Order: sequence, then C-alpha cells, then structure tokens
Amino acid sequence: MNDNYYEINGYDRNTNKVTRSNLNDLSVKKGIFVISISSLSRHLDDLLRCYDNPFKEESQKRNRERRAEKTKERKSKKMPRSFSESATMRTLSFFIVLLCVWISFRMTNRSKFSFSFSSSFSLNSKSNSFWIFQDILLDSEALEDGQAPARSLEYDFYRETCPEADKIIRAKVHQLFKIKASLAPALLRLAFHDCFIEGCDASILLDAVEGMDSEKDSPPNESLKGFDGIDIIKSDVEQVCPGVVSCADILVLAAREAVLLSGGPFYPLNTGRRDSTASFSDSATNELPSPHADLSETLASFSSRGFDERETVTLLGAHSIGVIHCKFFQNRLYNFGGTDEPDPTLDSEILEQMRSKCPKNHSSSSPAAPPFSDGSPMKAPRSPSLYNSLSSAVPPSTSFDKLLSSSPKDQGTVMTYGGTGADFGTVYYRSLLQGKGILYADQQLMAGEETGLWVRAYASDASLYQRDFALAMMKLSNLHVLTAPRGQIRLNCSRVA
Repeated sequence: MNDNYYEINGYDRNTNKVTRSNLNDLSVKKGIFVISISSLSRHLDDLLRCYDNPFKEESQKRNRERRAEKTKERKSKKMPRSFSESATMRTLSFFIVLLCVWISFRMTNRSKFSFSFSSSFSLNSKSNSFWIFQDILLDSEALEDGQAPARSLEYDFYRETCPEADKIIRAKVHQLFKIKASLAPALLRLAFHDCFIEGCDASILLDAVEGMDSEKDSPPNESLKGFDGIDIIKSDVEQVCPGVVSCADILVLAAREAVLLSGGPFYPLNTGRRDSTASFSDSATNELPSPHADLSETLASFSSRGFDERETVTLLGAHSIGVIHCKFFQNRLYNFGGTDEPDPTLDSEILEQMRSKCPKNHSSSSPAAPPFSDGSPMKAPRSPSLYNSLSSAVPPSTSFDKLLSSSPKDQGTVMTYGGTGADFGTVYYRSLLQGKGILYADQQLMAGEETGLWVRAYASDASLYQRDFALAMMKLSNLHVLTAPRGQIRLNCSRVA
C-alpha cells in the first residue's frame, strides 16, 4: 500500500500496529473517505462477543443502557457551559449595539449640516461636500480654542423661542410688496451681496462706525436698496420676540418671500444664523462679480464660493427681475473696449432701445457694480424719521410710500428683462439666445459650451429652471453662516449689539 493509505488509516509502519489514538471512526484526508481499521476491528469484536455469549440479548440491553447514561452525562456537563457562553455572547452583543448607537448619535450632532438639501438637499453633492467639510473644520477650531462647538442650522429653529417669526416676516414682506413691487428684487440682491462676502451674516446691513467702513458704502453696493425694509421687519419681530431672531435669518427669509412674490419658486430654509460683528468693505469692493467680466472671470468668481457652471448660470437668472442702471452697460453702447464702437455681439434692435434709454451724454460718477447689484432705482439717503415713523401715529403705509419712493433723477435711466410672474427666469435666457443680454457678463454665458447648454435648457424648460434656482438659493443662503456661540443677535440690524 502507498504512504497515503497508511497515513489515512493511522497505521504505524515502524511498529506494524494501528495506533488508536491517531484514529477517528471516519477519517477524511485528501478528499478520500475511508473506514478505519480500528473501527472494523471494534465492530468485529462486538459481533464475536455477542455470538459466544448465551445471554447476548441481556448484554446488549445493558450496553445500550450504559451508552444512554454516558450520553446523558455528557449532555448534562455541556449544557451549563453552553448556556453560559450563549448568555455572555448576548450580553456582549447588546453592549456593542449600545456603543454603536452612542457613537452614531455623537457623530450626527457634530457634523449635521443644514437641510442639507443636501436636500440637500439633493444639492450638488460635489460642491456641498466642501461646505460640510469646512463647517466641521470651523467646529474643530472652536474646540481647539477652548470654545463650545458651533451649533448647526435647523429647520424651524425658532419653534420654541419665537414660533411666529416666519409668519411675521412673510406678512411684512407681502405688505411692503403691495405698496412697492421693486422691493422684491432689492431684497433678493441684498441677500446675494451679503452671502457672497464672508457668508450670510448680515454684515451688509451694518452702518459705518469709527474704525470700520461699511459694505453698503463700497462702490459695488452703492445702488443697493431694501435696508429700511429689513429694519421694518426687524422692528416687528423685536416687538414679539426681543433679542431672539437674527438679522441674517430675517434677510434670507425675506429674500425667499421676494422670490416667491416675483413668480419664482418656494424653497425651504434652515434657520439659526447669527449676525456678524464686523463689516467687510474691502472684500465687497474686490470680490463681488463684475458686470463687465468675461466668462472665465465670472466662473472663477462663483467657483471661489463653491458654485459650478450650472449653478452660476442659474443664479444669474435673478437678473430676470428688477432693473439695471445705465452705468452698468453704457460702455457696450458707445465705446466698447476703447473702440468708439458698440459691442458687436449686441443685437441691433436692443442696441437702439438701450441707447434711447441711456444717451451718450448720460454719465454717472458711481463706479460700476457687480451683476447682482440692485436692480431697483438708486438708493435714496436713509432718514431716521422713516424708521421712527413706525412707532408714530402716522399710518404705516405712509412711511412705506416714503421709504420705497425712488429718486426723480433716476427715472428713465434703466433697462429691464421684464421676467416676473410666469416668465421668472425664462425671459432672461431667451434674451441671451437672441443676443439681447443687457450686461456684458450676462451675454458672455453664451460664449461657453456648458454655460450655453444651460442657457438653452432654461429658456425652454421653466420648471427645470425653477427647481435649479431653488436649490442654488438654498445653497447660497447657507454660505459661511455663523451659528452659536459665534456671532450675536443684533437688536438693530444696522448696529452691532
């Protein structure tokens, strides 16, 4: 026999004996099943004993009883150990599950981000991950400085401290809109200018003080309106919930209502923002998008805030509402690029229309503002009496009329896409397809392959644009927000508390 056979059956070739200690009743090796020699020998002995024993039936009975007793003893010995092991494993599993739940709860509280549209927000996941990561970094920095971790934005943040906040803001914006519809684009662009510079922290609302310039006085922001509207809303909220609702939240919520009133989409917003204690005039001057920028500059500006090409095209569609001052496009009409000629990309019909609104001798001392500059008439000087009139006996509508009236010198010096109501957004993109973009930066969207693709898509599909605009505005409203313990709640939006 070969070596495999002896190895399989436990046969010792040196002693010429079978070693029982090396055997099992059934041996398996190298895929071959073999009944061992020892097993055959044992069965043969039992047969012989039964044959020679005249009392074999009684002997067999005793053997069966002995085997049954041994089996019972083995089971009785194993059961306590098996039960104990099972109980231990169940206890261990229970504690592991508790540990996992606890870890998950802690991680959720640390890294939870708004709606997060993600809802984010089925928001664009690629760019959202950047802001979520940044929020986590900010929390880590606060911990390293010995501060408490920053809270996250929450849906209905004021449900316990000021449950009427949303209702008050909505009602006041609707009231103002009925008196002067131009407030809607003013609030929308005011929110954009705030969020684009150092985040949605209401820094755009601060007045200049000694040692700090104001963003609202920077050249790109000179034509912004809506400041007094925010003050009115804040006053109403303070009467019900003093020192609770931030100006930053009021601004983004008012802008949402303005979009809705202009025919745009409703979009949910988380709240819990805090107000900045500083204004960033230099950043506003240098970092807001320019109406004279070519496509690459515009895309780079929006990309620095985490917006991709599609989102950039979407947000620029806000130009569909409001009006645009001559100073933002006059160079396209008479001296484009220093050529003493109009912009060759301008449609001849729109060129004549724009020249009729903005004659060559029309001039403005104010520098140009970015594409999201206020589309409403030029801002009139703020008067304390207008704000104080809210608490006077004068009917509110009277002060609102004064508040929202435009300066006579600015009449007839503006252009508009006229894209309110059902045409919100789409009329703007159709104008670009026809070469009738008012701003150079607007018309430049047709110069890129991907941006041009989205212009065509939005021009033909209003529902697609409304969906994308809602997502982009949710993302814009969450840029670099301050949450407790950072920032503060201002009692007056134009002054640090």
